[in-house]
Amino acid sequence: MRVYLTAARLSFRRYITYRSAAFAGAITNTAFGFIRAYILLAMWHEKPQIGTYDAADAVTYVFLTQGLITPIGIFVGSTELGPRIRTGEVATDLYRPCDFQLWFLATDLGRALAGLLLRTVPPVVVGVLALPTRLPTSPRRWLEFALCCALALVISFAIRYLVSLSAFWTLDERGTASLLLVVSMFFSGMIIPLVVMPGWLGSLARALPWSATLQVPIDVLLGTETKGFAGALTFQAAWAVLLVALGRAVTLAARHKTVVQGG
Repeated sequence: MRVYLTAARLSFRRYITYRSAAFAGAITNTAFGFIRAYILLAMWHEKPQIGTYDAADAVTYVFLTQGLITPIGIFVGSTELGPRIRTGEVATDLYRPCDFQLWFLATDLGRALAGLLLRTVPPVVVGVLALPTRLPTSPRRWLEFALCCALALVISFAIRYLVSLSAFWTLDERGTASLLLVVSMFFSGMIIPLVVMPGWLGSLARALPWSATLQVPIDVLLGTETKGFAGALTFQAAWAVLLVALGRAVTLAARHKTVVQGG
C-alpha cells in the first residue's frame, strides 16, 4: 500500500506545481459556467420545472460540473499509460514490483486531488455568489456527495484506463480518446443535465456508466436522486467493479500483446 500512496503523493506534487495554468483554467471554467447557466436559465424560464430540477438546481448543477471537470477527468481522454505505451516506456512499468493497474490509479488520484484544490472551488464559489443556487447545509449530504465523487473518479479512471490499454493493439490511443471525450461529455451530463433528456434517450443515458461520473453525485448532493443515496452508491459501485475487473482482464491480455515501437 505504501508504494501506491507514494505514487499518489508524487503525482499530486507534480500537478500542484502548475498553479498559473490551474488559475487560468479555473477562470475559464467559471466563464463557461456563466454561459451554460444563462442558457439553462432561459430553458427553465420557459418551463419552471424540468424533471426533478427547478432553476436554482440547474444553476447549481452547472457550477458543480464546472468544478468537477478536472478532478473527475471529463476532458481527459486517457490516463498517463497511453503516452507511455506509444513511446515504449511502458516496458519499464511492466517490470515494476507492484500492481500495474493500481499504480496508474494512484497517479490518477494524485492528479484528481491537485485538480480539486486548484480548479474546483473558484467556479462553485463565484457561481453561488452571483446567481441563485441551492447548496445543502447538511454535513451528511456533503459526506454522501464525497463518497459518490470518489466512486465517480474510479469509474472515470477505469474507462480512461481501458482506452489507454487500446494502444497495446493500435499503438496510438488518441483517436479512441477523442471519441471517448465526445461520448463522456454528452452522457455524463456535462453539456446538459440528463434530466432534460426525454424518453428512451434519458433512460439510456441514466443507465450508462458516464452518468455515474457527474449526474449521480450531483443529484445526491441536491437531494434529487430518485434512487436515494443507497441506490446511487449501489449503481456506482456496480459499474466501478465491472469496469475495474474488465481493465484487469484486458491488462492480462495486453501483457501477451506488448509491442514496443522501434524494438
